Amino acid sequence: MVRRKGMLKGRISRIGRYAIASSITDQCITCTTFNILAPIYKRLSDEKQNEAGRESDYRAYWLARNQRILDWLLRERSTIICLQEFWVGNEELVSMYEKRLGDAGYINFQLARTNNRGDGLLTAVHRDYFRVINHRDLLLNDIGDRVAQLLHVELVNPFFLNRSTNVRQEILIVNTHLLFPHDSSLCLVRLHQVYEILQNVESYQKEFKLNPMPILLCGDWNGSKRGHVYKFLRSQGFVSSYDTAHQYTDADAHKWVSHRNHRGNICGVDFIWLLNPNRYRKLLKTSWNETVFSMFKTLLRRASLTETDAFAFLKAHSGGDYIIYSGFCEALRQLNLAGHCYGLSEEEMKDLWVQADIDGNGVLDFSEFQQRIWNLEDTDDGSVHDNDVHDMMPGMQQAIGFSVKNAVLFPTEVEKGMWPEDYSLSDHARLTVVFSPVRMPCSQLIF
Repeated sequence: MVRRKGMLKGRISRIGRYAIASSITDQCITCTTFNILAPIYKRLSDEKQNEAGRESDYRAYWLARNQRILDWLLRERSTIICLQEFWVGNEELVSMYEKRLGDAGYINFQLARTNNRGDGLLTAVHRDYFRVINHRDLLLNDIGDRVAQLLHVELVNPFFLNRSTNVRQEILIVNTHLLFPHDSSLCLVRLHQVYEILQNVESYQKEFKLNPMPILLCGDWNGSKRGHVYKFLRSQGFVSSYDTAHQYTDADAHKWVSHRNHRGNICGVDFIWLLNPNRYRKLLKTSWNETVFSMFKTLLRRASLTETDAFAFLKAHSGGDYIIYSGFCEALRQLNLAGHCYGLSEEEMKDLWVQADIDGNGVLDFSEFQQRIWNLEDTDDGSVHDNDVHDMMPGMQQAIGFSVKNAVLFPTEVEKGMWPEDYSLSDHARLTVVFSPVRMPCSQLIF
């Protein structure tokens, strides 16, 4: 539903600011993620009857809009700011953000998308709260020329300073913008992008022998709670901070929206994911394989195949009552999961096969097909709440994690699943989350 123009603009903004401000204490940090719609992508034909083309052609338009965006960001003063579709190709706009954010106390990092796309990412952390230990640019070099930023920061004024001297008080922050799924075949590309980002995070943790610490994944994920990227991140222990704050479950896919796309559809695609150090993490490759199998099953069902029909389809090349590897790969190609430049690689198909072939005899019988593909169960209970703190046991390693204290989307109509017609800052809503520090035991990382 899209909300029509009205007289609520001023009141909404005050409500939004109060909701965040009333939650902040000296023992909290805040994080904002916002796709600010690069002027090179913003169409004017629908908004300005006398103008056509892109906003980037009209300096007065993009300058005024981005000044208003900065006004909002600096008024809110989040300790972490993650922006997507930042127009890195325009020196005047870049200088404006650098100056205003720098003058307000932020340390800024920018990263352009590969192949000179013109836009990119900006991540800013406030120097009063964080010292930057390290940062890395992650260039995915894929079909969408997508990138990500990884920041490793520590708190300038540690929480619980007088209670413990051995508690790690560091955070890993990721900012990214995934590919828009122009058609269903690109869903695998987006899953690949997330997989590669998490591989990079895992490699960084191993390289520097880091103890478990909170990880925040921020950005425009271009996919909703119904998608496979969402399920993949949930299987890795991440929770959606906004859903946690509002006690929504994984099934609550229509409670809120954050984007109206170029097709006029509204959906919830902007997330701040939280992984606390007390969360169990299964092997990353295991999560990847299980999610691909889930996609496989979804496509089989979309073709109106029953369990028996799907097994018959897969075993067609075997000449027996079992599936062979060549038939398995051919099915992946027919379902458009392989056989093209951004499909599954030969190595990835072999990994899937090895996981499916439980007894290792080189074929899949009906029982293995059921267990690994058709009846593969999600090990998560569907709850996104992650504010519980487990009791500390003597001698157990400790860390600082976060509970989600509040989360607000602006404009506030989007929190009710509506899109306001008079909202013009972007085609995305701004998401801000308040995190409160919590002492918690560490879960062992499963690499």
